[in-house]
Amino acid sequence: MTRTTRIARTTRTARTARRTVGTVTGVAAAGLLIALAAPMTASAHVGVEASTTAAGSYSLLTFSVPHGCDASSTTGITIDIPESVISVTPTINPGWTVEAVSTDDRTSQVVYTAETPLPDGYRDAFELEVALPDGEPGDMVAFPVTQACEVGETLWNEETVEGEDEPAHPAPAIVLTAASEGEGHHGAADGVDAASASSSAEASTAPTSDTLARVFGIGGLLVGAVAVVVATAAVRRKA
Repeated sequence: MTRTTRIARTTRTARTARRTVGTVTGVAAAGLLIALAAPMTASAHVGVEASTTAAGSYSLLTFSVPHGCDASSTTGITIDIPESVISVTPTINPGWTVEAVSTDDRTSQVVYTAETPLPDGYRDAFELEVALPDGEPGDMVAFPVTQACEVGETLWNEETVEGEDEPAHPAPAIVLTAASEGEGHHGAADGVDAASASSSAEASTAPTSDTLARVFGIGGLLVGAVAVVVATAAVRRKA
């Protein structure tokens, strides 16, 4: 093999390696974007997580507020309670006052008012213990939320329809599952204090969009990592 031939072969190998590395970098970058974008997308709305979705059971609902109204600080959160939910026990949040609004002998709204406005870019969460309705598996129970801000407000009250694009401001909602044997109403009447109920709820939190986002994010990172390993091995073989 002449010196000129060796130089040409080395040059081709180097070009191939650069192209491979470029491809790997692109795949890894895409994986990183998936990892970062999925949680951001999932947390863009006011959402709700449930400790259980079994029909007819008591559940601890956690409403998350991840941002303000077009960069304006949040001053109040009003959660509408559907008529099918007959029992509501709000949790007291430090830094917020809370009021349960009654209509026709039932709690129709829970209103949290900030003692100091919650700045845009910071999140907070609000917990309600509710008695879920005795519905059928697949029934959706929506809790529209009005987010009041120093400037303007955002109404999270649009219906999410299966098979259609998610609306811009979907109402927080849960989907009922089959009632579990042994599921019952808990609380003071059954000798269970609020602290025990909260601990039990936190231990059995159901999967949510945030959880799915984390799964997609980790998957994106794994795709990038596998691509790097495969490409590195290919470069070594070519070299």
